[in-house]
Amino acid sequence: MKRFLHFLILLGIWMLLTWSIAWQEILVGVVVALIAELLLGDIFPIGAVKIFNPVRLFWMGVYAVVFSAYVIKANFDVAYRVLNLYMPIRPGIVKVKTRLKSDMARTFLANSITLTPGTLTVDCIDETLYVHWINITTDDPEKETELIVTRFENLLERIFE
Repeated sequence: MKRFLHFLILLGIWMLLTWSIAWQEILVGVVVALIAELLLGDIFPIGAVKIFNPVRLFWMGVYAVVFSAYVIKANFDVAYRVLNLYMPIRPGIVKVKTRLKSDMARTFLANSITLTPGTLTVDCIDETLYVHWINITTDDPEKETELIVTRFENLLERIFE
């Protein structure tokens, strides 16, 4: 059943990409989706299907808005630091903890941190993330975790776990 659902998802993606209901396009889509499922079906994340829950999709939309706001805010912060010679920059790598359990949630968190200007996820080992930060404002690990991770973690927990 899981493999059939993956097949339908792949076929749906094919249909969206081709944007055609011609029988030739559908036939090619079935063949491509079938081959992709047979060759790559075992590497699909186990929990990926639960994302299509309407409640999780709602939280994904909320996450997109919150993430966009933080990216815009961080862009202005980094631009201001570049343009102002007297703005403090204290770069370094900080060790932060996450309470996210699934690999997919941790991957989303690491990518969200990396896509936010001024931060870069260097490594992810179990529940620990090593993040390069443009301006370390505190040496307290809990405060660093709150400033970097918690803003995304609460929403990602509702989406993926």
